[in-house]
Amino acid sequence: MNEIGQELAETVGGDANGVFLYVEIGEGWVDTSIFKDEGNVVRWYDPRKTNLADLLWEAWYLEPDGPNMRWSVLEYAIQGKKFHVSMKYPEEVNVEIIDDERREAALRARFGDKPVVYPPPPKGAFELKP
Repeated sequence: MNEIGQELAETVGGDANGVFLYVEIGEGWVDTSIFKDEGNVVRWYDPRKTNLADLLWEAWYLEPDGPNMRWSVLEYAIQGKKFHVSMKYPEEVNVEIIDDERREAALRARFGDKPVVYPPPPKGAFELKP
């Protein structure tokens, strides 16, 4: 878990105070979101530019093998020089059912109604509308 914190610190430029990592994981896949409280806003950081997936797989595989023994959701928050980790297990959250609201709920529970700043879409991107 300490290595995950070090990777998060590098990702946000050194000062990890206020970082929140939300992870959903299952056999063969991992979905990560990194956010940092910057006072008036919360900034999203691209997890694809990190080594987090490998570190999360290592942590996940440390858990005993078997149904419902490995966590499915991990929330990792850094305040000052300390980190706090909480985990939810398959009997609590079925991450095999895709639901973006779980991440949003965790984000709002942590940061309230602060606006979240995402980078602009890449050049040439377009938005699909229903």
